Amino acid sequence: MKRLHFGADYYPEHWERGRWEVDARLMQQMGIQMVRMAEFSWHKLQPQEDVFDFQWLDEAIALLADYGIYTILGTPTAAPPAWLIQKHPEILPIDREGRVRGFGGRHHDCQSNPIYREAIRRLVTEMAKHYGENPWVIGWQPDNELGNSHQELCTCDSCRQHFQKWLEKKYQSTEALNAAWGTAFWSQEYNDFAQVPAPRITVTGENPSAMLDWKRFCSDLIVDFTREQTEIIRRYAKNQFITHNYMGFANKVDYYKLGELLDIVSHDQYPGGFYLSQTPHEYNHVLAATLDIVRSYKNQPFWIMEQQSGITGWEIMGRAPAPGQLSAWALQGIAHGADAIVFFRWRTCTMGTEQYWHGILPHSGNPGRRYQELKELIGTMEPLMGRLQGSMPKPQVGIVFDFEQEYAFQIQPHHQDLNYTGQLLKYYQAFYKQNISVDFVPQQGDFNQYQLLAAPLQYLMSPELEDKYFNYVRQGGHLILTMRTGVKDLHNLCMADRELPGKLSELAGVEVLDYDCLRETHVEVLFEGQKLQANIWSDLMRLRPETKILASYASEFYAGEPCITEHSFGSGNCYYVGTEPGEELMEALISQICRKAGVEPICVPVPEVECMTRENDKTRFLFVINHSSEAKSYTVPQGYHLLWGEQAGKLGAYEVQILEIEK
Repeated sequence: MKRLHFGADYYPEHWERGRWEVDARLMQQMGIQMVRMAEFSWHKLQPQEDVFDFQWLDEAIALLADYGIYTILGTPTAAPPAWLIQKHPEILPIDREGRVRGFGGRHHDCQSNPIYREAIRRLVTEMAKHYGENPWVIGWQPDNELGNSHQELCTCDSCRQHFQKWLEKKYQSTEALNAAWGTAFWSQEYNDFAQVPAPRITVTGENPSAMLDWKRFCSDLIVDFTREQTEIIRRYAKNQFITHNYMGFANKVDYYKLGELLDIVSHDQYPGGFYLSQTPHEYNHVLAATLDIVRSYKNQPFWIMEQQSGITGWEIMGRAPAPGQLSAWALQGIAHGADAIVFFRWRTCTMGTEQYWHGILPHSGNPGRRYQELKELIGTMEPLMGRLQGSMPKPQVGIVFDFEQEYAFQIQPHHQDLNYTGQLLKYYQAFYKQNISVDFVPQQGDFNQYQLLAAPLQYLMSPELEDKYFNYVRQGGHLILTMRTGVKDLHNLCMADRELPGKLSELAGVEVLDYDCLRETHVEVLFEGQKLQANIWSDLMRLRPETKILASYASEFYAGEPCITEHSFGSGNCYYVGTEPGEELMEALISQICRKAGVEPICVPVPEVECMTRENDKTRFLFVINHSSEAKSYTVPQGYHLLWGEQAGKLGAYEVQILEIEK
């Protein structure tokens, strides 16, 4: 695979042919080495059912090649053309209210529909045969942001039939299905798999077990949809990689499973997204977390296939990035493990939904401030990227992330403000503020590589996962478990054989006898002599004699009862957190647990300054990122020397410094 590090998303079909060479020349001067093209160009490539036209794309690829620029091709399956929809309107998806979603946007498709699948197989085969041996085409991106537009789609007859087949394969008999789903409740038993519906809106309530399997099915459907394309591409493009542009914590499809089909995982990163309710300053820990979770999906360096390069916007717009901010955001991605940055987009489009999603160039196409800033970034970073290639962060802390836990809390969130990913991010934020780097870890992953493992909201539990947690702590690990652990089995049925958290009560040294959902209120907690705030939930616990109390409730009818505990087991410790700590309590608690676990920060924390490391066998690279518009100072860790930047320990507004130390 060619080692290319900087690129742009390019749409030559949006511009007159005479402009293409100007773009190619400007890209070359900027240092752009690759482009992604064609991911929304189905009609341009196949204007009629039996007509394929690759000439325009051939010319674009060849012209860019003249300037030394390689191409990544997107398969344009996210935008089926009008002629296909007119002939086969059954391709259009149906929402949970039974409404057909129409043509005019993107992802207006049912991914189980056999006619749509056949049209895709034909198109992707023609593309792969045509470009599979082109030396200037280096890789492929099947579809675009899979799951982005399908959150409540599709519930058509095709999806219902595929769901029924998926259930029959899993359960074999309706007797097993009825037992797994608890269908005795409200007379929901099935005599035949053909009776099982796709989950349209009901009169009242939904079966949580059925909904969990539906979400699993939807994820598997997207994985299968992608598999068809990857198999075709690999048949004809044996020396070209396959990737897909993920969206951080987006949850329609299990990204771990999707990643098994890919050579590289990619990601779309928009720190200044117009859809965000927070400013980038308030959102920095989430931006870092999205990069860390993407790295975790294959546990290897990743690419950013769409990196913000200007103001974002559809109907409304976000803020303009300040000078230096675009560079800082790109370098944040590199710090967390990105080996390549592709900026979205090359030129701001004059038409369609994304007219105000600004690119490197403005509408006029004339280079300006953004072009110059990113040109300078590429020019200075490109010599270093070869040294960074393949290096990885090596955190001492892991946070367990699982898509099925996410699905279960979507179905039954308990509290209007309880969110699975949001809960994980609260723990992540406490580590982030203390400059402690984090990996996200799948439940099937290797826990033993971490000194400290946080596993919030382990709601769905299996004997295999219980055993993993026991073994991790027994062998010396420090484990954080929280409220709502061990509540249900993998069928989303409540477990009733013992008190919560089930078998893990032996590990945590606590039994949850009751609980309180804190609606429209909070609870005070006494921790290290301070009264601090907690939210959402209160577990009321009985402790084993050897279990230590780290914090107690200081309000409500259970004032004085234990809230946060520590229990030694084998060579390690298990901490149980029976509430959602407020920000101040969370930071104090994580600081104490890190000290006990022997986890050290990368650097002395400074507000709005992020520190992150990547390392290989010989060198550890330290990135220090100022997310502030003000100058900042930081303490340079012993032994590091400046590799990139002005003055070690002194940061200008949005400045990033890179330091290194030999191992």
